[in-house]
Amino acid sequence: MTIRPEQRAVQVWDDEGGRTPSNSGINPETDPAEYFVAESFQIPELTGISARNIHEHLELYQGYVKSANRIIKRVRELTKDDDHLYELSLLQRRFAYEHAGLTHHEMFFEQFVGGPTACAESGPFLKQVAKEFGDFDSLTACLKGIAMTRGVGWVMLYSCPDTGHLIPHWIDEHHIGLLSGLRPILALDMWEHAFVYDYATSEKEKYIDALFQNLSWQKVEMRFEGGWHR
Repeated sequence: MTIRPEQRAVQVWDDEGGRTPSNSGINPETDPAEYFVAESFQIPELTGISARNIHEHLELYQGYVKSANRIIKRVRELTKDDDHLYELSLLQRRFAYEHAGLTHHEMFFEQFVGGPTACAESGPFLKQVAKEFGDFDSLTACLKGIAMTRGVGWVMLYSCPDTGHLIPHWIDEHHIGLLSGLRPILALDMWEHAFVYDYATSEKEKYIDALFQNLSWQKVEMRFEGGWHR
């Protein structure tokens, strides 16, 4: 029986469980054990978002870290010949999903550390908000409207490093519709796993309201000013 390249890619991944085989050709003395390491977040008690949901969400985030590491190692160990082209293409496309899931979740959880905070009233972020949206409430109303987009994904607020313009945006899944050349300063997880233990899927709006009650806008402000970036 002939095994097609796509079957082999799945078979290799399942058989090896994403682990690096002993004859991979990767040198343990020069290659890092892990390319990405899961961060730890000290998240306080939140309003409207349970500790259980946060715990399960953090466990899911660690899965993105593990998968990103497995994929990048697998890509490096494969020889770049015709026998592996299909497998390589599948893995590299999947890497975008896992890596974006990793980085977005880190932004997301960081926004809750230390509890909710407001922006500096005379700071550059609120000045830009007033310039483009009129006031802070209009910005949050815009973001909440985007958050009601059907399907799973992320609400992002980007800033342009050159002009300071604020650009609200929706990303499908973790990686479809990413904008290049802009700085992400706010990330809101709109996958159902983010609220499944607290709200029914039909109560998404309640989860959105809870998000905005718990955000540290000082961290968003820091990102806007360039003091925090990935």
